[in-house]
Amino acid sequence: MSDDSSADRSTKPPMLVLLESLAFYRNARVGLVVGALFAVLLYGVRALELLGPVIDIRDYPLFGPDVWFLLLAFVLAATFALLVAIGLTVVEAVRGARDLSAERSEEKS
Repeated sequence: MSDDSSADRSTKPPMLVLLESLAFYRNARVGLVVGALFAVLLYGVRALELLGPVIDIRDYPLFGPDVWFLLLAFVLAATFALLVAIGLTVVEAVRGARDLSAERSEEKS
């Protein structure tokens, strides 16, 4: 079984092996879901006025305030998704480094 995994790794580009070992694609999907839910929640609070009425004292060029806040929610979702994905990837990298360190210390003893 180890021969198959070593042969599989030798045919893949090193960057792809790194991304797979860090579970980057899973982390990106989790980040997208969390970011989208967070943005929908905050947009819902704003649009449904769950924290009270919004005092509109500004003029919004081209579109009304709902469109501008929808665009802002998209930016918030993308940013939050990226932060969550980076955070999960860093946690996975630290966990992998600790596991590798533990394996090496077991081999020495």
